[in-house]
Amino acid sequence: MKDKFNNKLTSEWKRIKYGVPQGSVLGPLLFLIYINDLPRIIDNYAESVLFADDTSVVIANSNVKEYKHNIKLAMHEINNWFVNNLLTVNYNKAYFLQFLTKQCKEVPLQILSANSLLINSNSTKFLGLTIDYMMMWKEHIIDLENKLNKACFAIRSTKPLLTLKAFKMVYYSYFHSIMLYGIIFWGTSPYSNNILQIEKRILRIITNSSKYESCRQLHKEQQILTTYGQYIYSLLMFCYQV
Repeated sequence: MKDKFNNKLTSEWKRIKYGVPQGSVLGPLLFLIYINDLPRIIDNYAESVLFADDTSVVIANSNVKEYKHNIKLAMHEINNWFVNNLLTVNYNKAYFLQFLTKQCKEVPLQILSANSLLINSNSTKFLGLTIDYMMMWKEHIIDLENKLNKACFAIRSTKPLLTLKAFKMVYYSYFHSIMLYGIIFWGTSPYSNNILQIEKRILRIITNSSKYESCRQLHKEQQILTTYGQYIYSLLMFCYQV
């Protein structure tokens, strides 16, 4: 019994010494402590956004020469930090996105780090939001349409089985929760009208109304905000909480 206990204790010690089991509660905490000083090394050149193991570096400068110089310095410091901390970067998943406006032209740029060229992308997925280089949210809304159309199909398929009250519960859990995420960012996009049209379609299914019937009164009767109404409400709540 003593030998078995000692063997078990030894195996547990090795586990603690060399890491923690995947999926453990302690793993994310130890990882965050391990990379805690990463943002400090680039404070003079850039801002960093860390979420779990996803790290984003934001560099902004109106002077093109300084802009390129800050990128070079930030990438140099980041690469040194990874080497010193015995970590490696997966450059197949590392890329950069240059945000533009109608008045701002693209800066010809190639970012090289540790002899690897970063991929130039026109959009990126960040915490469930697809951000494009013009901040028009077109790609995000296309993805959102696909998800909401599936919800619309599911609600239509269960139409003979559910009551109006049950329909509204399904609407809020399966449709509204998806639509609500990040709406304060993409709510003013010109493509957001596509989401409103899907919302109207679902509302007509729930209330068993004709596709030619106006949804204005239906929204009032069911006490369901339109997409634009939900955007305004979410924005007000965000400002109030801040």
